[in-house]
Amino acid sequence: MHKGFKRFSLPIASALRGNLREGYTWRHLKSDLLAGITVGVVALPLAMALAIASGVAPQHGLYTAIVAGFIIAVTGGSRVNVSGPTAAFVVVLLPITHQYGLGGLLLATLMAGCLLIAMGVARLGRFIELVPYPVVIGFTAGIGVVIATLQVRDFLGLHIDVLEGHYLHKVVLLGSALPTLSWSDVMIGMTTLGVLLFWPKLSRAIPGHLVALTTGTLLAALAPLWLADFHVATIGSRFSWTLDGISSPGIPPVLPGVQWPWQFPGADGQPLVLSVELVGSLIGPAFAIAMLGAIESLLCAVVADGMTGNRHDANAELIGQGLGNIAAPFFGGIPATGAIARTATNVRAGAVSPLASAIHAITVLIAMLALAKLLAYVPMASLAALLLVVAWNMSEARHFVRVVRIAPASDVIVLLTCFGLTVLFDMVVAVTVGMGLAAVLFIKRVIDLTEGRFLERPLDGSHLKLQPTIAIYQINGSLFFGAAQKALATLRTIDRRKRILILDLSQVTVMDMSGLVALETLLENARRQHLSVILSGLLPRLSLKLRRAGIREHDHLIFAANLDEATCKARHLDSTSAATSHRPESNSATPAATKD
Repeated sequence: MHKGFKRFSLPIASALRGNLREGYTWRHLKSDLLAGITVGVVALPLAMALAIASGVAPQHGLYTAIVAGFIIAVTGGSRVNVSGPTAAFVVVLLPITHQYGLGGLLLATLMAGCLLIAMGVARLGRFIELVPYPVVIGFTAGIGVVIATLQVRDFLGLHIDVLEGHYLHKVVLLGSALPTLSWSDVMIGMTTLGVLLFWPKLSRAIPGHLVALTTGTLLAALAPLWLADFHVATIGSRFSWTLDGISSPGIPPVLPGVQWPWQFPGADGQPLVLSVELVGSLIGPAFAIAMLGAIESLLCAVVADGMTGNRHDANAELIGQGLGNIAAPFFGGIPATGAIARTATNVRAGAVSPLASAIHAITVLIAMLALAKLLAYVPMASLAALLLVVAWNMSEARHFVRVVRIAPASDVIVLLTCFGLTVLFDMVVAVTVGMGLAAVLFIKRVIDLTEGRFLERPLDGSHLKLQPTIAIYQINGSLFFGAAQKALATLRTIDRRKRILILDLSQVTVMDMSGLVALETLLENARRQHLSVILSGLLPRLSLKLRRAGIREHDHLIFAANLDEATCKARHLDSTSAATSHRPESNSATPAATKD
């Protein structure tokens, strides 16, 4: 009973339990406090900017970093992963928000959390890591392009009511709105962007984006003193919140109350009505959120392992991500996953355990409560500049160009396909098609590597030639669908004078049902042609597979351990067959002569 319980127990909080088991000291806590506060400062503006880019109010990004960030940290499988809203989600979440509103997005997040837990329970963590590199680079680069495009409106201060539709339609809308460009927003955006790019060259002690946003906010507040017509959009002018019937600009300086996700407003501003039809329509978006969350969080954990030397528990991380995404929607939080940039900052700041990520969530909470009024003055153009840098970093342009330059043509095709589909359609289509295309190209490569050939001599380096009645055919590679037909096709033209075929399978490591059926067909054709077959060098597990399929040794089929043994058996069989065929037929000739 104990063994069964252990086998089916859920790997929850494995990272935190591992730290506590190894010993957690005050020195470790001090390191985690410093790292958590540092990452919290970094995460604060990013959480707001990514929420806005996803089509919801900035406070929902903060709720995500607080609730999901804390729960994932203490229940996940990575010691240093920092979770929250990420740029990768933007291209998936924005269409959901436009179609279903905040309520639909939160319900889809809840459903995605359930899917993530199911993945972790089913121990699918290691399979998520099998996503090919060109697929990852392709869709992340595509996401970077889409995010950058979406920031053009706020960066330039363009007057566009709703920026929705497919990518090309958005580009057309942006182009047609260029005459409404605001030089005030451009100035703030360019100033913020300049500080973001050049501050890291001056100092890394203070996060560059914190200096950049502070500079942009101060410039936006002071510029009207000298420029009468200077005006920029800010968080306070774009968003507001209501409490007890009183509306205030910016974000609320209070904790969100617990509420059913579907009770938040839909696309029409009214609470959603939970129904089977609504849940059914959100299954696709929820699956997209879950898959992206799984891929992003596990890639983040792999990067963190490379920086720290630790090893994450992939299944525990999926379950932690699921729990965080289930809890966050009840507080107005949008989807969360591992954030690579914040995780890297966490590691560089000296994080030791998941408590650093939990402290990051608490830091965001304290900052939201204390600085809500000041955050209302942050210009939208500054947040757009911040996301432009995030998009550039996410695009992995250097790796993208490198793959195009040095990778095989098949990988380049996969990369460009995923990139184009992500930009023109969405990430779900891109990853689905990319994975399928990568799988097909991989199968083609394996088929190309599988080959068969006739050997003129029984063993390499041997000068003893075979009898004309014996043929050796060697197969190198895997016998599975496609490859099996290719490898065995040559045997259809075998010389009719051959009486014995040695089929050398010592280099075959894989044989699926298609390969098994192809081999059965070959043996049946050989039996009809009175051709004896010797199977040589079969691995024990493949030999067992043949026996289970009913392929056993008989008059026309012989098994041999290696090619040397097969050659000896072939010569003996050939000499026996030759002696039988040349024996005088005295029993039939004598009676005929007597009768005559």
